[in-house]
Amino acid sequence: MREDFAERMAPDTKIPSVRELAMLLEVNPNTVARSYDFLKQQNIIYDKRGIGYFITIDGVKNAAGYRRQEFVEKEMPLFFRNMFLLGIEPEDLKQKYEKFKKQYS
Repeated sequence: MREDFAERMAPDTKIPSVRELAMLLEVNPNTVARSYDFLKQQNIIYDKRGIGYFITIDGVKNAAGYRRQEFVEKEMPLFFRNMFLLGIEPEDLKQKYEKFKKQYS
């Protein structure tokens, strides 16, 4: 699965135009334009004026880094809180996590 994503998001891969993606997702083009601006700020995509938008050399790595940061800052605290409230210790998860990794690797 990771390899398939990496192939589709290889550096310099052209992505849909703002208008194309807005039509595909049935959203306002301004929504897509704002999203593309955000992705440009994160150095995930870049634009070639008059040609389109493309994945940067480190686009996949930067996207994963951003997602990782969001997870650690926003989702992990809730996860830890639930673990604490339920009396679950990190050691309790190790075996389940290893099984999960085997299943998806």
